[in-house]
Amino acid sequence: MGGSVNIYAVLVCAIANIVIGSIWYGPLFGSAWTKDAGLTPKQLKKNKQKGMAKSYIMAFIGALVMAYMLSLFIYYTRASTVLLGMQIAFWAWLGFIATVLMGMVLWEGKPLRLFMINAFHYLIVMLVMGIIITAWP
Repeated sequence: MGGSVNIYAVLVCAIANIVIGSIWYGPLFGSAWTKDAGLTPKQLKKNKQKGMAKSYIMAFIGALVMAYMLSLFIYYTRASTVLLGMQIAFWAWLGFIATVLMGMVLWEGKPLRLFMINAFHYLIVMLVMGIIITAWP
């Protein structure tokens, strides 16, 4: 099963996830995300003081799992072009990520904008992963 997955592409996908997230939740939507998530500057500072290394390591592991699973989806569907890789990524995002994230609006009472920020972050990540996986030689 694992022989069908390009581990180098998976690693690059995980790195891309971290880079995209740093930009997405930093300069692009950081202020809106912080406000809608109900976080205060004091809470953010406390989180940084606790050490971000563990958070980044866990996020990287999660990104590795996501990229590995997407690689398997792409392999099993025999998607061999970038466009097909992006289509698989889109359907995986719609079926497994967007639907689960909607719970924050429905059950946690979070603003729809927070859902949009988080969901579209993952859409971009998944599309980029689909491109990397299918474009890797």
